[in-house]
Amino acid sequence: MPHAAPAGPTELTFLGHQSWHIRSGDSVVLIDPILTRAFGAGAVDFPIWPPRTVDHEAMPAPDAVVLTHEHLDHLHFASLDLLDRSVPIHTGTTLPAAVVDALSALGFTVRRHDHLTPILIGGLEVYLFPAGARTLFWESRVVQPVVRTAGSDRDVFIGVDADVSDLYLEQVHAGQMPAPYLAIVSNNTQSVPFGALGADVNLLPGLDRPRTRTTGIQALHTLLIDYLEPLDGVSEVALCGNGFTAPRSPHGPFLYADHRALAEHANALQHLFRVHGPRPGDQLLLPARGPIATDTAGWVSLDATAEQAGLDALDAFTTNPWPVDPAPVGPMLDPDAWTVAERLVYGELPRLARHLIATRTGALACSLHDYLTGPLDGQRLVLRLLAPPGEPGRILSFAWDITGPAFVPVGTTSRGEAMARYPFGIELFYQDLVALFTGQVQIWDIIGGSYQGWHVGERLDSPVYALFAVYGEHQRPDLAARCYAESLARLDPTTASIR
Repeated sequence: MPHAAPAGPTELTFLGHQSWHIRSGDSVVLIDPILTRAFGAGAVDFPIWPPRTVDHEAMPAPDAVVLTHEHLDHLHFASLDLLDRSVPIHTGTTLPAAVVDALSALGFTVRRHDHLTPILIGGLEVYLFPAGARTLFWESRVVQPVVRTAGSDRDVFIGVDADVSDLYLEQVHAGQMPAPYLAIVSNNTQSVPFGALGADVNLLPGLDRPRTRTTGIQALHTLLIDYLEPLDGVSEVALCGNGFTAPRSPHGPFLYADHRALAEHANALQHLFRVHGPRPGDQLLLPARGPIATDTAGWVSLDATAEQAGLDALDAFTTNPWPVDPAPVGPMLDPDAWTVAERLVYGELPRLARHLIATRTGALACSLHDYLTGPLDGQRLVLRLLAPPGEPGRILSFAWDITGPAFVPVGTTSRGEAMARYPFGIELFYQDLVALFTGQVQIWDIIGGSYQGWHVGERLDSPVYALFAVYGEHQRPDLAARCYAESLARLDPTTASIR
């Protein structure tokens, strides 16, 4: 028998970053829950911004969890460990099998769904639409939930980390599904102040400057105009994302992570829809008719002292920026493990050399024939491994030769000389690369934490995005499985929920 629509509004409680608690009557679904003060799949923690505490025992218990994809800011084993194991986890058809295996090992039942089959969670209906076809490769397994209260025509579209689903747009444009009343969009700019480490920092002279940082105006245009353009008819929008601080970031939060302020500016500058910028604990109350109202959840508490400290750090850094020296994110290698670590690194280089060819970096590198000093030979990129075991001041250098393809040892020069010789460069700490191969960190931990590099071409030609494509969970499930095993081993069984 279908559930009757509840008399009260649907409650959407923002938990921070991109986590949502959605309740309609007595029915509750959690979307990508991060319930602790920080997340991370490996040995590195990313504190939620703004800092907050979720009282998971006081939180209305979920009837189900929706997992949109496998990235570490959406899949958090320590948070899931707080939930009763009778709660099913719903996901899409292409989630890596290594994730399902890990969730099963934790005691959960995982159910896969295609985009045509609604998931019935009490009085809630959830559809999981696949990412748009133009989505970047490492985000292509994302599913985008569409949530509605049974009997309602007020859909909520949650645009997670990907282009709007083409299959969803087809159904909306064909009248098979209504245009969403509320669209939740993810602000993933992760813009850092000038001088700080970031994924999009390009070390080539003249290419790293304040104007290369994404501004709030650009972020709002991308999120509200470009992204939502095909979803004509949206009445209200909520911003989320950018809700964490990078490891060891002296500047505190990212720029333009204050969604309440962004929403206020957006509402003053456009007339298409009403924009909300919820903070953790804020609730959007979606009624059967009329505009969204707001409230707060008593089981989410903001840490005002920690938030002010982060804002002060950001203000101090932007007022008087200084160059940030990278530091390794992976653990220091024990001398007894040096020989094994060396075998790991040298054993992985042939695979990396082959896989780089199929990336945008590889395509551009193969098409270049001339650089700063004249014609190029087959060596187009240099991999500089910092602080090899027992030699903290040394750098090991390997040139990527596309004629192999192979990495070949070359003499180490200054960074300036290397940039003049090679159009692409990657600098990683040796111990971080080892930690990646042993499952102690993921590639997302390294990028933005200790990586530096340079490149010619456009932003997506950067080796950063090549490394995402080569070492992401979709491409290297073996590394992901090692990391998941490490994560599960760190959970304290004495504090785990009922299994």
